[in-house]
Amino acid sequence: MFRGANLISLDDKGRFSIPTKYRDTLLSEEMGTVICTIAINEPCLWVYPLSEWQDIEARLQKLSNTNPRVRRWQRMLLGHATEYQLDKNGRILLAPALRSYANLGKKLMLVGLLNKFEIWDEARWNEQMRLDTEIERSGDVEESSDLDGFSL
Repeated sequence: MFRGANLISLDDKGRFSIPTKYRDTLLSEEMGTVICTIAINEPCLWVYPLSEWQDIEARLQKLSNTNPRVRRWQRMLLGHATEYQLDKNGRILLAPALRSYANLGKKLMLVGLLNKFEIWDEARWNEQMRLDTEIERSGDVEESSDLDGFSL
């Protein structure tokens, strides 16, 4: 399980390091293999441990690709999916197309979301957090039965 928001750097070659607290889990449970793809509805990237990604692929494969929305999801998720192996320093070299999609600068946020990470440009992440907080505070939010009865 991944949690927390971590400020990390993208070097001149397009590499970033996975923080040690996550790296050890990825190396021991996934042999350092992750899949990175675009987020469907936000300007960020999703990074999955290989085993989590294999579950997603299996679920996508069961869907009918005659459905236009399914085809879009398959094209977007699978078409951008790139397998990476952490190097000896726990780094990943992101493909230029993925960096471009998320408009990544030198400062990134690696955000743990239980079964995956999101990678955001730091400025975009800060803006997204500002917007999300503003929406939640306003009380003018879309209904979600998934959150009914959820208590913190």
